[in-house]
Amino acid sequence: METNFLTDLMLPLALGIIMLGMGLSLSPADFKRVVYNPRAAALGFINQIVILPVVGFSLVLIFGLENLYLAVGIMVLAACPGGPTSNLISHISKGDTALSISLTAISSLVAVITIPLIINFSLAHFLQQGEYVPLPVLDTILRLTIITLIPVGIGMYIRAKAKNFARKMDKPVKIVSGILLFLIIFAAINSNRDIFVSSFRDVGPVALALNTVMLLIGYLTARFFKLNVAQSVTISVESGIQNGTLGIMIASTLLANDVMAISPAIYSLIMFMTAGIIIAWMNLGYVRFRVALQKQVVRKR
Repeated sequence: METNFLTDLMLPLALGIIMLGMGLSLSPADFKRVVYNPRAAALGFINQIVILPVVGFSLVLIFGLENLYLAVGIMVLAACPGGPTSNLISHISKGDTALSISLTAISSLVAVITIPLIINFSLAHFLQQGEYVPLPVLDTILRLTIITLIPVGIGMYIRAKAKNFARKMDKPVKIVSGILLFLIIFAAINSNRDIFVSSFRDVGPVALALNTVMLLIGYLTARFFKLNVAQSVTISVESGIQNGTLGIMIASTLLANDVMAISPAIYSLIMFMTAGIIIAWMNLGYVRFRVALQKQVVRKR
């Protein structure tokens, strides 16, 4: 963003801490669970890795986003997998938390490879030659592995060797992760405060449409394939709640373009608002279900 210290050190460090926190909640069983529940896992994976970038690209064209750097920023976000935030929202929304964690783990592994491919395609499509430097694929994969997968692996190792410690640290790390996410979004907005209002006007509708469409696609496809409500909520959340922190880091650090970072920052703000609606809807429905169940029990007596 404004300084090399922030983009080169603090942003990757913050992302590493967030991913370490995700690793503390993971175990090898989360990866094996995909084998035992292939339909739900495959659907969530396809929604995240394939459909999300296609929808993001289509919406940028449909809305005619004039600022092409913001357009690339949308594609950077669309290339990112879900993150710890999607796991938390899925849990609070009465979704299938185990499925959410499994999907995040698998998609994070694969996204390390797909991210540079999607971003390079977007750079070449939206920008003129000479306006950008393509991401070196192998180098980008290596850097993403160091910043994301290695901290996850360390977290998993800590959990395997000291399970009680990992459980105790789970909540504090999530709190720190939430604070770091807020600070990262704030920094991304603050470094571009002069153009933020106009950027929000331009990219806000695209980000809202992408978030809403993917949430709906996730839920409706899950119901179409006869997944239960908890699984459907999780597929919806994993399809529409992305790792905005990773998107901001890629734009600000790997692409060295602060304007591109605005799109994932705005998307992150919007996804928290829509996530609040999902949480309220699911919890209200859960309360109504409990009340109806209690009434049935009373009648039987």
